Amino acid sequence: MNVYDFDGTIYPGDCSIGFAFWCMNRHPKLWFTYFPRAVKAFVQYKMGKIPNYQLQCTVFSYLMQVNDFEVQIERYWDRNERKISTWYLAQKRPDDLIISASPLCIIERIAGRLGVNCVATEYDREYGVLVNNLMYATEKSMYMIDRDMPQIDNFYSDSLADTPLALLADKAHLVTNNATAVTDWPKLDDLTAEKVKKKIDTGWSIHLG
Repeated sequence: MNVYDFDGTIYPGDCSIGFAFWCMNRHPKLWFTYFPRAVKAFVQYKMGKIPNYQLQCTVFSYLMQVNDFEVQIERYWDRNERKISTWYLAQKRPDDLIISASPLCIIERIAGRLGVNCVATEYDREYGVLVNNLMYATEKSMYMIDRDMPQIDNFYSDSLADTPLALLADKAHLVTNNATAVTDWPKLDDLTAEKVKKKIDTGWSIHLG
């Protein structure tokens, strides 16, 4: 089984943010009811005042205000499905697994179109809360371990924060250049490993080995 991160890996950019702008342009009130809070949360996160899960919860909150979600998500992927990386499409297999921190309600639509499985952050669009943990960093590896998933043949990601999951794979690959270039996962020295740890919320215990 091959496992892929989504945003920045097989899809350039961040689909949850892309869909947010898509929805704001079609529901202009979101520029006033949502956008300022999202910007504030991003600044607070960069200043170390809030953790990543709280940032993402705020970023995802526009989904509560999109009454025609079913219509807009299909139109969004009608427009953006063509952006899926050609290198991925050339090697896609039916047993592929996409695992992403983006909301499941967004990821499952494109995974369905691709004909592959997916795991993503479960966000409750009615109450504006995460149903489970943010599917990020160590949480991805714990998901695979806790559910006794099949061995990972190849893992692909654009982020070193996914190192815990990369360590579970027979072979890991780092994706760069806006989801277009694939190289071997770097061997982390102690200094780089420490930098990776700082990219991951301190609420999780990371063992980079």
